[in-house]
Amino acid sequence: VKVLCRLAAEAVLSSPVGVLPHRDIIGQLPGQMLRTSVGARLLVRRPSLDEYVLLMPRGPTIAYPKDISAVLTMTDIHPGDTVLETGSGSGAMSLFLSRAVGPEGRVLSYEIREDHHSLAKKNYRHWRSAWAIGHKDKWPDNVEFILKDISTAAADMKSVTLDAVVLDMLNPQCALPVVHPSLKQGGVCAVYLANITQVIDLLDRIRICKLPFLCERIIEVTHRSWSVLPA
Repeated sequence: VKVLCRLAAEAVLSSPVGVLPHRDIIGQLPGQMLRTSVGARLLVRRPSLDEYVLLMPRGPTIAYPKDISAVLTMTDIHPGDTVLETGSGSGAMSLFLSRAVGPEGRVLSYEIREDHHSLAKKNYRHWRSAWAIGHKDKWPDNVEFILKDISTAAADMKSVTLDAVVLDMLNPQCALPVVHPSLKQGGVCAVYLANITQVIDLLDRIRICKLPFLCERIIEVTHRSWSVLPA
């Protein structure tokens, strides 16, 4: 059982293994074991970024940390880079990109749906405020959330030079002609798609429209958890 909560003095943590008042948690150091109302033990600690994105409030389906890690590796994003993201969603990719580009970098996150746009901003804000409590350094405020259809943002792109592009949207082929002029020579565009049919459609569009992109590789990322118990 994993439960994510923001602590408040008068609140109570409810879980399948009993309840625990927040006042019993506040002031405790991460790594301590506390007992719920039914005697179950809970380990208290701050969530890692991958745990946070898996447990935070969601609207659309998120890009999972295993896939985000592959995207970051493929795009070779460095501190100080300027990266474009389309499809803010719930803000999972935005948070990982924010960490990758660092305080000197910049992330432009486009989203067409207002509810997703608002949720991504909220999740990003909550992570930054929680980070400030437990760390001396500040989490960078380097993500600009933009409520706009990327296919209509050609004018915006004229003043931007992009080190990398990450597309997480239903029809990424609509974004390619818009983002290409701003992507630096040799820059990488990574596209996150749910199934191989979408990949085929994307490749067909690139070929038919003669878009100046080369498909270097297509991968599927698998993740297997193990449970090791005494015989």
